[in-house]
Amino acid sequence: MTIGQRVAFYRRRRGLSQEVLAGLVGKTQEWLRKVETNRADLDRLSVIRAIAKALDVSLGDLIGAPSLFEWSDDSGRETIPALRAALHDYRHLAPALASTGDVEAPALREIENDVAEIWTAYQHSRYGTLARRLPYLIHDCLTATEAYDGDDGRRAHAMTAYAHQLAALFLTKLGEGDLAWTAASRGLAAANASHDHVVIGSLSRSAAHSLVSIGEYAQARSLAATAAQFLEPRLTRPTPQLLSVYGSLHLVCALAAARDDDRASADTHIAEADAAAHQLGADGNHVWTAFGPTNVSIHKTTVAMELGDVQRAIVIGAHLDTSTVPVERQVRHAIETARALARWNRIDDALAALLNAEIIGADQVRYHQLSRDLVRDILTRPRPPRLAVELSDRMGVRSGGPRW
Repeated sequence: MTIGQRVAFYRRRRGLSQEVLAGLVGKTQEWLRKVETNRADLDRLSVIRAIAKALDVSLGDLIGAPSLFEWSDDSGRETIPALRAALHDYRHLAPALASTGDVEAPALREIENDVAEIWTAYQHSRYGTLARRLPYLIHDCLTATEAYDGDDGRRAHAMTAYAHQLAALFLTKLGEGDLAWTAASRGLAAANASHDHVVIGSLSRSAAHSLVSIGEYAQARSLAATAAQFLEPRLTRPTPQLLSVYGSLHLVCALAAARDDDRASADTHIAEADAAAHQLGADGNHVWTAFGPTNVSIHKTTVAMELGDVQRAIVIGAHLDTSTVPVERQVRHAIETARALARWNRIDDALAALLNAEIIGADQVRYHQLSRDLVRDILTRPRPPRLAVELSDRMGVRSGGPRW
């Protein structure tokens, strides 16, 4: 079902008329009728969140769409269910019960190398590698936190935090918001055990992103803002790592504020991130943040879209040079720009943006919830372009819902 069809389904289940539901979200009955019959776009998450609240359902109930993670040489045949099982390991909550017996703890240097390699895979949009290796990495990290203490124990907890951060970011892109929050919350607990301010700030960023993905905008804003304040006393002589994490926290705040329809707060946090980026001086990738002036501009595009400023999003995003940031950022920006172009009815340009992104990050285009929703929307239009149909075949989506 499309989002509009889901709205109609839950509205009827709640026994609400179109007139009543439209009134609850400050819209007209005619607007809601068009939404439910796929004749009007429902592409602002703040509006979708308001509808979900009025219907007493979760954001995921309206926008979630199952997708099958395809087996490949990179992924093997144990993918997202294996990652889910790793995240549900009881040792997260009861380490005292988790005797490892004769299990030998991996060397910390090996774990650190694995973390760096899998972060590289994430930033190059190699989702098969992530699906295959993350469950094993999480297991190794948990084993290490049980085996080491003192400084080595804190290192093990830091690596555990970063492993869970990877899982949270990956799952958010797949539309697995609730599971992403599980990963992020486990990672944040490990970060606190590391006693490293940069690690704590970094995991707070991803935890806030996870909250945004499930529609908990107020909590996301509070968490990211509190984490930024936590880092502020250390900004008198900041390291590039600290400055990058601090600026990234303000980017999350801006995104959450935009989805919460708070333009003034979004602008304030973008300005704070801009200042941090200029202090950093150039695009970087400290602590895998990809933070710098270009990433701030990428977020300006996203914030504009979330606030409904489609023309501004196109002006900022269409000609932005993203070649200095990792592939993941390039593709994410291309998806956002494509959304803006499609909203402006420039379908051919939107498809061109997606197809160019597919060349460098096919997995991200294929599995990201936003690109899947966009292609599905294009297919609902009269006589969709042949290139859109071919792309949908490669992505495994079709008009009205997932292929599987």
